[in-house]
Amino acid sequence: MSNRGSTSGIASDFDVLIVGGGMVGAGLALALRGSGLRVAVVEAQPPDSADQPSYDDRAIALAYGSRLILGALGVWPNLAPDAEPILSIHVSDRGRFGFSRLDHRQEGVEALGYVVCARDLGRVLLPLIQRAQDIHWLCPARLDGFRLGTDVVEADLDQAGSRRGITARLLVAADGGRSQVRGQLGIAVREWTYGHHAVIANLTPGRPHRGMAFERFTDTGPLAMLPMTGGRSSLVWTVRDQHLDEMLSLSDRAFLERLQARFGYRLGRLRQIGRRTAYPLRQVYAREHVRARLALVGNAAHTVHPVAGQGFNLGIRDVAALAEVLVAAAAAGKDPGALEVLQGYQRSRRRDHRTVLLATDALARVFTSPLAPVRVLRDLGMLGVDLIPGARHLLARQAMGLRGRLPRLARGLGLD
Repeated sequence: MSNRGSTSGIASDFDVLIVGGGMVGAGLALALRGSGLRVAVVEAQPPDSADQPSYDDRAIALAYGSRLILGALGVWPNLAPDAEPILSIHVSDRGRFGFSRLDHRQEGVEALGYVVCARDLGRVLLPLIQRAQDIHWLCPARLDGFRLGTDVVEADLDQAGSRRGITARLLVAADGGRSQVRGQLGIAVREWTYGHHAVIANLTPGRPHRGMAFERFTDTGPLAMLPMTGGRSSLVWTVRDQHLDEMLSLSDRAFLERLQARFGYRLGRLRQIGRRTAYPLRQVYAREHVRARLALVGNAAHTVHPVAGQGFNLGIRDVAALAEVLVAAAAAGKDPGALEVLQGYQRSRRRDHRTVLLATDALARVFTSPLAPVRVLRDLGMLGVDLIPGARHLLARQAMGLRGRLPRLARGLGLD
């Protein structure tokens, strides 16, 4: 255990205990590095474990604003060689006249975003955490239980079968959409499912992608193709639940033929596809994001439809906002787990959460509607965005994570 003491003068082993060492939890730990706060991260699965979902072969779409956050954390220089820039985005409605285009040159940025492999992000994040003197990486370790007290959080850990108790001033739940922490506290959620699964895979197209990302809306749901390094593309294909088993049972050749019919030949003939996986699509929003001694971040607080690729970006902006609040509290000698401190984090995130949840839900519903008037209106809307520079600029800024009041990290600035 670390030496006892804290910024608020009340004894505890740590100031901040982060449950979950995935991309969001690890990002928060790095953001607090050097702040004077003593941080511990509890993660059940080693990074190289096949059961570690955060650092697998999935492609992650990083908004430009998320790239600024990773730059401010010192992560980006080592990640950049494995990141493919998104230079343009083409949005279309299959078999209809609606389309929109976004281009990085029109926004005056080097890229609208980037695509990285989750495994590469973990390869860069975790060594930085393990080398940090003020971050305690507890892995493999499981949270068996905890109690939110008046002054401290008491947590029970299982490390290789040995039980260990630790205390902290603040517990941060970064343990995903099925959050154990959220469940144990009985925090209510607003949740609904879409009746779809996302089938994801990496593939090789016949033509160079030239940094272009595609979002194609079909009558069964959105289909995205993201540019990756090595000339590859990452597929996110939304399919109805009743068709999932059939889609996964197809041979690679049959699957690519069906995908080709849906996507078209903008990338030439699709040549090769890797392992296919799928996960159910739902929206979850916790009705409480903070309590005294507790904060929820990332998927523990919200899970969104993957349309527009906003899930991880929303979570990393949580990290930027919470870190700013906690570092300011530490500098002022305040208790990082005090409710009034954490309410500042909650207030700062409310508008961004609402905007992204409403937008992704509306896109998922409007672009799968079979009603003719809805289909005409959505196509006219896409054309309007494409033809009106102001509308196109607002959409691009939202997609890049650059709208609204931004915390310092999201502007590429440090917290000191």
